[in-house]
Amino acid sequence: MLGRRYTTRMADSFQELEASSLFCATCKRANPVRKKLLLVLSTGSKYDYTCAVCGTQVGAKTDSDSREFHQIATAARRPPPPGRGGASSAR
Repeated sequence: MLGRRYTTRMADSFQELEASSLFCATCKRANPVRKKLLLVLSTGSKYDYTCAVCGTQVGAKTDSDSREFHQIATAARRPPPPGRGGASSAR
């Protein structure tokens, strides 16, 4: 029973991993990576990892955090503030 609780706690501590370097097949070695947001989905966000040296795609990640999607969706539903651009302010 002790092993099962320990394993559960260890799994919880690694819920979100961020890659700082990955192997690049073009450079033939591990290099630092750049993380770029590709898509914001209702189920989470999709990211692309590219080699910081040559720009080759070396990995991808999809997280299950949908907070960013809901922030964007909420902002899109808000009406624009009055008097800011648009046809109503044209003279």
